[in-house]
Amino acid sequence: MVDLVKRFDGLIQGCITGFDRIVFKGWLLPLMFAAGAMSFCYRNRILNKDYKKWMMKQTATLVETVDKYAKDNCGRGIEPISSWRTRKEALARDRQKKENIETGLIGVWSCIESGLSYKARFCAEKGHPQLQSYQTRCKHLYAYLDHPEFGFMNIRLQTWFPYHIQICLNGREWLRRSLQMQDIDFVSKSNKLLYIADYKEAQNLLNSQLNVQWAKILNGFIPTIFPTMEHTLGPKYSYYWTMWQSEWATDLIFNSPSDLNPLMNSLLNHALTTGTSTRVLKYLDRPITAKGKPDLRAKDNIVTRVMDFNDGMRVRHWVDQNSVKVYNEQNVLRVETTMNDPSKFKVHRHKQGQPKNEPKSRLPLRKGVADIPLRAKVSQEANERFMKDLAGLHDKTPIHELFRDITLPRNKSGRSIRAIDPTGKDRELLQAISDPVFRISGLTNKMLRQQLQKTQWAKGRNDKQLSARVSRHLALLRNHGIIKKLPRQNRYHLTQKGTKLTTALNALLAASTEQLLDLAA
Repeated sequence: MVDLVKRFDGLIQGCITGFDRIVFKGWLLPLMFAAGAMSFCYRNRILNKDYKKWMMKQTATLVETVDKYAKDNCGRGIEPISSWRTRKEALARDRQKKENIETGLIGVWSCIESGLSYKARFCAEKGHPQLQSYQTRCKHLYAYLDHPEFGFMNIRLQTWFPYHIQICLNGREWLRRSLQMQDIDFVSKSNKLLYIADYKEAQNLLNSQLNVQWAKILNGFIPTIFPTMEHTLGPKYSYYWTMWQSEWATDLIFNSPSDLNPLMNSLLNHALTTGTSTRVLKYLDRPITAKGKPDLRAKDNIVTRVMDFNDGMRVRHWVDQNSVKVYNEQNVLRVETTMNDPSKFKVHRHKQGQPKNEPKSRLPLRKGVADIPLRAKVSQEANERFMKDLAGLHDKTPIHELFRDITLPRNKSGRSIRAIDPTGKDRELLQAISDPVFRISGLTNKMLRQQLQKTQWAKGRNDKQLSARVSRHLALLRNHGIIKKLPRQNRYHLTQKGTKLTTALNALLAASTEQLLDLAA
């Protein structure tokens, strides 16, 4: 982060880093398998054949109790939603804005969605019905509130046994409330802080979010959405909490949007052009070989997407279910790591149940709340790797130094390699290989022919002749270190040298004489 801040020195008023959206899921572990569910029924004298009748009665009591709670606290009962595709958060935000709700319950909505439950089926071997787990569709409740300590949040509960629960918080909303309590001035929009009077204290508040008793906090929300829990299950059951999804965001807060917006095109293009498969794997801590290439034994799926986002643009690199992205909104430049599958990351920790005085081992990161500090550390490291590459945007290497090496002939194994003419006969070739389309997938002879076929470089040649010429020039570019061949494929990637060279060439060709004279002055 330090390198990126230095690049924009004088334009940035402050930086903060910490959790953005965090989603927790709670499970009643003894009830997560059929034998445990039947054991519960046996202890409570519920016959397996009567399980469905008992469950529906409990669901009716639960819904009735929550409906009364909603009427008492926000003046409306549970409101049904016809489709699971409806954005519940948008409904809650709209109501909060219209009714000017600053704190407390905003509303409770219900929707029929898929979930895991149990049903009784006759078992010939046992001679009586047995409970079996199955995927079903049942009523789920969504409670939205603006909590006095944690800000805007929501809780989702499956109303059918075994009552899975999901709680969604936002670290920036939490920070907003904390700043209000500390009487520190700030300006916010959605989940972005556009100005903070004391950035150092804001960062301290974000850091303090890692040192809380998560189970105690999350259990404190249960009475809002599951007030009948003890009546239904008894006093012995408690939820086991996991962090199902996390977004760890680093915000560079510029002085104004006018300082940030002019940088975004080049910054996002840089994020895209430098986002080769190897670098994306490095960002998200996936295995690569000693030579810095993707491990052929790995089965990681890499995807990069570019899209409009709010009032800005976004580049997002995915490796399977985890991603890292950069985007802008108002005067905030955000770099964010989203983690859905922490097991892809290895950390030094103790095994489950291992004494703390024994040495730690390198093991997969877990979803349990006990690993949240490690999860934050890993996410920040991913952000740092991504930002380090972004910091290369403003390279101060003079153009003549970039061109000097390639504009001289060289000798390789006794064979003479001609020089490259970047502004003459090789200009169209260099511009073609700089196309962002090739940054992730790489380029092939056929792809380059298609890119060049309507240019002067390819004029007067049939497909066979053009293919031969492209092959010769691919070899030329490799000998000058501008591209490299991917292992076991007839496919090529730009090297770091090639990326710098083609980026500089495109900028040079796009600049006016006046702009170049201003830079030289």
